[in-house]
Amino acid sequence: MLRNIPGHATENCVCILHNLSYQLEIELPESYAQSIYMQRRNISSNDKTPGCFGSRSRKVKEKQQDTPLPEEKSNPRGVESLWHSTLIRIYLSLIAKSTRNYTQEASLGALQNLTAGTGPMPFAVARTVVQKANGLPSIRTMLHVSHPTVKKTAVSLLRNLSRNTSLQSDIAREVLPDLVSILPESVPESDIVCETTASICYTLFNLTQSSSHNARLLLSANGLPKIITISMNDSNMFSKASRAASVLLYSLWSHTDLHSAYKKADFKKADFINARTTKAYNSLKE
Repeated sequence: MLRNIPGHATENCVCILHNLSYQLEIELPESYAQSIYMQRRNISSNDKTPGCFGSRSRKVKEKQQDTPLPEEKSNPRGVESLWHSTLIRIYLSLIAKSTRNYTQEASLGALQNLTAGTGPMPFAVARTVVQKANGLPSIRTMLHVSHPTVKKTAVSLLRNLSRNTSLQSDIAREVLPDLVSILPESVPESDIVCETTASICYTLFNLTQSSSHNARLLLSANGLPKIITISMNDSNMFSKASRAASVLLYSLWSHTDLHSAYKKADFKKADFINARTTKAYNSLKE
C-alpha cells in the first residue's frame, strides 16, 4: 500500500498515478468505454449534472439523466484500479496525512483528473469522494495551506465535484464558507492566484446556479463584496478571475426570491446586472 512506502517513493508513485489518470476516460478504448456505459443500463440514476452555461447546461443535464454509474468490481484489474474506491481512499488519506506538498498536490491532481468529464466514471469517483469516503474535510483543509499550487489544485477538484447536482448540497454545506474566506479582497495580480480565484467563482456558480438556498448561504457568508470587487477589474480587459466573478454575479440575480434579501444587505440590481457581467455571461454562452 502507498501509505506504507517511504516519503520520496510515495511521492514518485503518486506522481506516476497522477499522470496515468490524465484524460483517462477519453483514453480508454471505445469498446471498453461502451462496456462501462452498458454495465448498469437498466438502473435508473437521479444524477443531473449540468454544464456551466445556457443551452449547453440543459443538453448535458439531459445526457446525465441517462448516464448509468459503473458498477465497481471487488477485484479490479488493470486500468480499472485507477478509479477504484480503494485507490481513491488512499489519495484522500495522503491528502490528509502527508507532510509533503508535492504528494498532496499529486493526490489532489489525480482526483481532479478522475472527476473531469461527463461520463459515468467521473461521477462515480465524485460520489465516492464526497459521500462514500467523506473526503470533503481533507480537501477543505487544503484550501487554507500556504502552498499556492496545492490550494489551486484543491479548488480545481472542488470545481469538478460541484458539477454533480446530487452532491451540491453536501459540498455547499461543507466548504462554501471556506471558499468565500479564501477569495482575495481585490483583483489578484499573480497568474496562479487569478486562476485559483476564477475556479472558486466557477465552483460557487455551480453550487448556486440552481439553488436559492446555496445562493443565500453565499450572501450570508459575506461573499458578495469580494465578488463584486473582483468583477470590477480596473482595466478594460477581462482577467480570468474578473470574468468568472462577473458570470457568478449575473447568475445570482436570477434568484428572484432573493432580491429583497440583496436589497436589505444594501446591494442593488446594478451590482449584479451591468455591462461587464452581461458581456461576460453572454460570451460564455457563445
